[in-house]
Amino acid sequence: MKLIDLTIPLGIGTPPWPTYEPLQLKYFKRLAPNGANGQVLTHSNHLGTHIDGEIHFHTPGKDIASLDMDFLVNNAAIVDLSDVCGDYDVYTSKMIEERVEVKEGDILIIHTGYHHFGWDMPTANEIRYMVMHPGPDREFADWSKSKKIRWIGLDCGSADHPMNTIIRDWMPRQARQADKVFRKKQGMPLAEFFDDSKYQLMHLEMFPYGIIHAECIGGEIDLLLNRRVKVGFFPWRFVDGEASIGRCVAFVEDDEYEELMKQKAELPKTKFGDAYNPAHVESLNTISKASLT
Repeated sequence: MKLIDLTIPLGIGTPPWPTYEPLQLKYFKRLAPNGANGQVLTHSNHLGTHIDGEIHFHTPGKDIASLDMDFLVNNAAIVDLSDVCGDYDVYTSKMIEERVEVKEGDILIIHTGYHHFGWDMPTANEIRYMVMHPGPDREFADWSKSKKIRWIGLDCGSADHPMNTIIRDWMPRQARQADKVFRKKQGMPLAEFFDDSKYQLMHLEMFPYGIIHAECIGGEIDLLLNRRVKVGFFPWRFVDGEASIGRCVAFVEDDEYEELMKQKAELPKTKFGDAYNPAHVESLNTISKASLT
């Protein structure tokens, strides 16, 4: 058994979700004169690859320490939507089930392609990564409940559509762009499609049912699209934690790992060594340009 890392690099340049505390690092001791290097970190929990716990939005819910390992590590479906959704688009359960088999009780990992705009990528664009990625409507949330999805992973800033969060108020220029897309593709204004009754539905309507999510998935995800595989997320055993930074990995057999490494060898790499497929960015740009013209 081999592991494929689905985690983005974490450093002082990693952007947190907007307005959350970034990672700050300092040395409090050094080899000279202390005989060892020691560091102090301060940061919020919503930074890098992380998982939201129920109590992030649901007061009587579970903390991170209460999540069972069988819940965190299980069979998963990884779906690629970069060929159908661009900036501000809405994805549906139909799009997912057209591309991968999703079974009851699965973990679901959604590759929007927007990890290509993460801080670690040569096509980095923090605004697209946090503010312009696609997201779901209530239809997807209801489908996830009916499928008894364990947890959901996303390769972008949030499991919610960014324009169904407070970001809509913070980024008025992007909200105007999104409104244009919604009028063109959904047949109604943004504010009508995502009215107050749907606000942050992936948090507020899912966490009471135990369906939480991991955000900012990435790493080698481009090697594992539109397929089933075992996936695990490993947060801290964090008592009273409302969320936790962690490591997300996929488990593959040794012979398949060798084939995946051959695929990786043919792809370009980030400065951190992760393989990525530039075709996803080309697709996202084409879809987005058509939506905004």
